[in-house]
Amino acid sequence: MVHPADIQDRDGARLVLDRRTRHLFPFIERIFADSGYNAAKTARAVARAGTWKLEIVKRTELHRFVVLPKRWVVERTLAWISRCRRLSKDFERRARIAAAFVRLAMIRLMLRRLTTRST
Repeated sequence: MVHPADIQDRDGARLVLDRRTRHLFPFIERIFADSGYNAAKTARAVARAGTWKLEIVKRTELHRFVVLPKRWVVERTLAWISRCRRLSKDFERRARIAAAFVRLAMIRLMLRRLTTRST
């Protein structure tokens, strides 16, 4: 789900976590979020969406680089996506088209992994 940048994280959670999302991703058990999602609105959106558990990951140290649990997965995935030339810069005018190119990049990544022989 892509929404405008002027929507706060806690308000955008309602848009992302609607009832249809639960049917699309039945295998998800837990949602990891940063402290921007730490609000009653987010908790209500998660409760309405289904049986997911919301876990807010907070930073413990402000002045040191620390790899946060589960956040590294997101950062690594964004790095893989940015290898695609079309996605290295934001050229798209419409969010729907940009989301489609992200999906294509992930499909390309998954297909490459499925077709690579393990040695």
